[in-house]
Amino acid sequence: MVVILVIMPALILPRGAQDSFQIVALFAIFAAIFTIVEYSSASPSLVEFRDAPPFNRVRFSTLFATVLCLSVIFRGYVAPSAITEIFQRSGASIGAVIDFPYSPVRLMVLMLPEDAPADLVQRVRDGAGLSYLVSIFAIVWFILVLRLRQWPRRDGPFNVWVNLPTFDPAGGDVVERLERDGRINVILGFLLPFLVPAALKLFASFGAPVQLDDMHTLLWMISAWAFLPASILMRGVALSRVAQMIRRQRKMAYERAASEGLLVV
Repeated sequence: MVVILVIMPALILPRGAQDSFQIVALFAIFAAIFTIVEYSSASPSLVEFRDAPPFNRVRFSTLFATVLCLSVIFRGYVAPSAITEIFQRSGASIGAVIDFPYSPVRLMVLMLPEDAPADLVQRVRDGAGLSYLVSIFAIVWFILVLRLRQWPRRDGPFNVWVNLPTFDPAGGDVVERLERDGRINVILGFLLPFLVPAALKLFASFGAPVQLDDMHTLLWMISAWAFLPASILMRGVALSRVAQMIRRQRKMAYERAASEGLLVV
């Protein structure tokens, strides 16, 4: 599935140079190897919540749906068909609704140069609107799934150190640090869709504009703009849930010890 995700734009969109497709294939192989190593090792090094589904499944599905929709929409500009027309109409309708003053979609459109062609502006508006809506649905679905499945402990024990390999337990209370990191991730995930277009516009003013003429570059840029904030926000919600779980476990352990006379109440 990781390989399909990486090579999907190269297969759906018109191919460029042969060397670029080989680079995409090589990157897909490296991504697949990394995923296999992380999920087969006893202790992962980077992938969080490996043994706590559906966290990574929801995130991967969100990115997969975003890349697929954008690939179909962008293909319609060079090879229109009935399917691409449906996606383009949906993207145009959603983009028109979300494109209001100070919205993330409007900021993405304003990021473009003033002399940008109309088709590029329309492409960015449609892609940004559809991808942003997919990320919003993913966040809502993720929160619902966590509550319905009583995540993270309904299906069995939850190993904090395996599922949070990048979390350093040293330096203060674990629950407080998880809650703090959770709040920071939620705030950052909410602000990033607004900050990224401003940062790109700032870089362009210093003479480092992003080349958006290539559809592959534009596709991955919009996908990252929509997916990364949603992923960070989901991580913040997940860290808060883990902190709540540890707090409940501590409370139960203290009450059990107190009932057995091991603690002074």
